[in-house]
Amino acid sequence: MNLVLKGMPRRSFLIGLGAAFVMLFTFRLRAFWQPFLISPRKGDLLPSRPNRFKEENRASVAVVHGRDPERMVREAIDLIGGIEKLDVLGKVVLLKPNIVSGALSPVTTSPWVVRAVTKILIESGARRVLVGDMSAFIKLPTRKNMEDSFIKTMAEEAGAELVPFEDGGWVSVEIPRGRYVKKVFVTETLYQVDRIINLPVIKTHRSATYSIALKNFVGVTHFRQRPYLVDRQHWEEVVAELNLACTPDLHIVDGTRVMVEGGPWAGKAVDANLIIVTGDRVAADLVGLGVLKHYSELSQIKDVDVWDQRQVRRAIELSLGVKGEDEMELLERDLAPEIAGFKSVLKTIRREVLREEVE
Repeated sequence: MNLVLKGMPRRSFLIGLGAAFVMLFTFRLRAFWQPFLISPRKGDLLPSRPNRFKEENRASVAVVHGRDPERMVREAIDLIGGIEKLDVLGKVVLLKPNIVSGALSPVTTSPWVVRAVTKILIESGARRVLVGDMSAFIKLPTRKNMEDSFIKTMAEEAGAELVPFEDGGWVSVEIPRGRYVKKVFVTETLYQVDRIINLPVIKTHRSATYSIALKNFVGVTHFRQRPYLVDRQHWEEVVAELNLACTPDLHIVDGTRVMVEGGPWAGKAVDANLIIVTGDRVAADLVGLGVLKHYSELSQIKDVDVWDQRQVRRAIELSLGVKGEDEMELLERDLAPEIAGFKSVLKTIRREVLREEVE
């Protein structure tokens, strides 16, 4: 028989079939099919890491306003006690920015923030600095997105190495305290580093309401445990539960530009000119939500108490961070007073997050 598909010669059909087979197993799709066809190695749940940035049992949270991201990051870290508290000398440090796609900030973390943090770590004696993430499946490969977002250029210029998570292996860990997810595949990179720093953005999200510290760390998991595949009705609770798999040592939140509508792929953005730094992921989300409260008109942000957001509520139930405003200390610094608006944002944060009475 010479024809197999509407006039297609058998040889062409076989060549096409072979090409399709090769494409299926290309590097681009490896991150998707591997965990379904090859079981990741079993591993122990990583031990919870203590918050090194606390004063009198309260989580320190720095909010710095300015024009220069590097200066802002340095100032914010100093406000909560300094990089010395992280003890990075001779250590391997993983930076986890938001690289959901190759779009620019605030869809992804600002490359200037990635560069600043890398420089500080290298100067402080870190042996290696890794920059890793795994982009959304439809936006793979991550390495290309690192290039398009300029994170590759800035990170390598400062001395960091790129580790797209789909390039490596996966570890299967049990999550005994999970209600909606009991097992998760995490990147093996988490087991190869000494310190982990979360570098999220602040943005609204069409499915998870918002994306800050808790949501950003979903990027260390494989697609098989992503919230939209686990339980669409409990997206936000799943986000919180996935954070049981790993505790970052520090959260440096990129609020230089903030997405206040849309998200996560695109949306309305404003220049907030902020950096938020803390060792507590729930506190990071709460203060970031205070920023969104100030700028966003979306009802799911504007009309919902920051402490009642579902990601936050489930995280508090799981003891992932602060449980009340009395467990937080807000530290602030304005490096660019000529840019109006910082005092107003701080008032919103203090009113909505710390329950303070402000004029």
